[in-house]
Amino acid sequence: MKRSIYGICTAALLALGACTTDELPAPDKTQPDGTEQTKPVSGEVLVKFKSYVSDILDQTAARTRSGGPATRSGILSVDEVLDLVGGYEIERVFPVDPRTEARTREAGLNLWYVVRFDKEYTVEEVVERLSQLGEVQYANPNRTIKRAYNPEKKAVPLTRERLSALTRQTRAAAAEYGFNDALLPQQWHLVNRGTMFTGTEACGETKSVVGADVQCEEAWKLSTGDPSIIVAVLDEGVCLTHPDLQANIWTNEDEVDGSREDNDGNGYAGDVHGYNFVTDTGVISWDDISDTGHGTHVAGVIAAQNDNGEGISSIAGGTSSQPGVKIMSCQIFSGDKGGNSMTSVKAIKYAADNGAVVLQCSWGYVSGTANSYEWGTPGYATEEEWETMDPLQKEALDYFIHNAGSPNGPIEGGIAVFASSNEYANSAGFPGAAEMCVSVSATAADFTPATYTNYGPGTKIAAPGGDRDYYWDYWTEGDNATRGETGCVLSTLPFNVSETGYGYMEGTSMACPHVSGVAALGLSYAAQLRRHFTADEFKALLYETTTPIDDRMKGSKLYYRYAYEMGLTHPTHLLLSDYAGNRMGAGQVNAARLLDAIGQNGRQMTFPNLYIPLEGEVTAIPANYFLGGETLSYTVKIDDESVASASMDGSRLTVRGLKSGVTKASITASNNETQTFNITVRKSASGDGWL
Repeated sequence: MKRSIYGICTAALLALGACTTDELPAPDKTQPDGTEQTKPVSGEVLVKFKSYVSDILDQTAARTRSGGPATRSGILSVDEVLDLVGGYEIERVFPVDPRTEARTREAGLNLWYVVRFDKEYTVEEVVERLSQLGEVQYANPNRTIKRAYNPEKKAVPLTRERLSALTRQTRAAAAEYGFNDALLPQQWHLVNRGTMFTGTEACGETKSVVGADVQCEEAWKLSTGDPSIIVAVLDEGVCLTHPDLQANIWTNEDEVDGSREDNDGNGYAGDVHGYNFVTDTGVISWDDISDTGHGTHVAGVIAAQNDNGEGISSIAGGTSSQPGVKIMSCQIFSGDKGGNSMTSVKAIKYAADNGAVVLQCSWGYVSGTANSYEWGTPGYATEEEWETMDPLQKEALDYFIHNAGSPNGPIEGGIAVFASSNEYANSAGFPGAAEMCVSVSATAADFTPATYTNYGPGTKIAAPGGDRDYYWDYWTEGDNATRGETGCVLSTLPFNVSETGYGYMEGTSMACPHVSGVAALGLSYAAQLRRHFTADEFKALLYETTTPIDDRMKGSKLYYRYAYEMGLTHPTHLLLSDYAGNRMGAGQVNAARLLDAIGQNGRQMTFPNLYIPLEGEVTAIPANYFLGGETLSYTVKIDDESVASASMDGSRLTVRGLKSGVTKASITASNNETQTFNITVRKSASGDGWL
């Protein structure tokens, strides 16, 4: 959404020294607590301890129930400081998940703790004191992430009258667009015929170009999405009951809906469709009076169900007969409650540990080159500064990018997609601007840069994001349209925001889910073809297959900064040459080209080697490794049946370890294709790869 979700960095002191028991100065009641964008969460500091005190921390955690909060760390110097500041609680940032604890420790994320203390002392005072301790590697504020837009100004809803009018106009034409969804002809960002914004009495200029979209039409002939691909939406809660979304909501089959118990042992109770990190419950919400509908809107772009005769289409939402990608709702905003550093990084790691391979993040920090008069203190200027000042966020994203996916699936690693931000600035905001992330700029329906978009250093790729200031003169009285919807992105909304469940938003945070959706569609096709990619390989392919737009950066673009109270104001000429030199990214994301390239890149997936604990078992689905495997049946032959046994139950193969050793095995499909693999049985082993 335009002027989406940002925070600003504040410095944390990184110093090492001996323990001291000097008293802290008395709390300064008059000290300012920061602006809304820089204000840290009072009474909390995020601390990363050095690895040599890991055993002490583990022993302390073991004495608490389920690794919950403790009143002492067990580290003498730390506890002395906590006594000085009224410290009362210390807790691991990332709860223990036995399935992923080994890699969590390898990444050092087990060493991050949140320290809670008496709110009479400032965060800065506690950060300074903790940073002096030799056992502490980092001490940082838990920074509040505030949305830079006014949350009371929601999306522009599609009214019942307007919906009826559009349905009458477009129902006959919808069949020509590949799907029969009534509103698809209005979704120029998915399929642009060049028939919208072609000149009116008020504006004789055509501002639409055929194909200025994400090229879904040809891509849909190859794939419409696959339910094995999960996209984590880090945003407001997604409306789980929306008719266009409910079929494609991710479900944690091992959890119990509404439960306050952690039934699957992953550290989060009741996380059936994701998790609400704002309230620390499994209950996803979207109906707060201050909610904007943003999470539901981006989810609709990615995975609304297609071809159901009503509503919108999406990039990778599949159909009723061929289900699309799944949406995992990782809620980091709720109503007027902003997220913070801790909730956002917990959501990032949760996504990786629970099967998501695409991270959809329509938020970030203000660009380092943003106009400070309009946007306040600029954010991080360089990647080095971001890494130094926000190490926890960097480490969490590293974890997702390297640990999401599977070496035996379509992608090993994950793709983290961020909005470049909407400050009209000539550099992208972090963390999306970091090399490891995909930062998305926004375009209009004629490939021109959206007037608000950030661009330049850090920007990786472009996608349609809407541009109401550019198209405002296309609105005319008497056509039932609401002023402000023209030229924007049409998608799903919660019914408390829009009576029809649909409406309009714009911004780089609307461009962002177009890239997330195309990435998910590409991975769906890779799954269908049994092709495997590393995250870096797939990300490179995403950039290489874009639609070139740099040659369109010529001349100027006239737009108005619209003010509701004053009408059209401040006519402005945007100089397109400022965006030339691939400053909008590699080009505009192109689903058709990406899917065409999938089959010629990556490598063919084959049935993996299995590592099994003695007297334990692992399961696998053979169909995932044979082309067209869903329609085939399978038989398994194990050379040494004293080492392991195998059985098929429907589509699932179970292999049990009988004695320590190694044996060759083969699996043969009913089409006579045979694949060989090894089975290793040891006293201690993990089914995902090593002993």
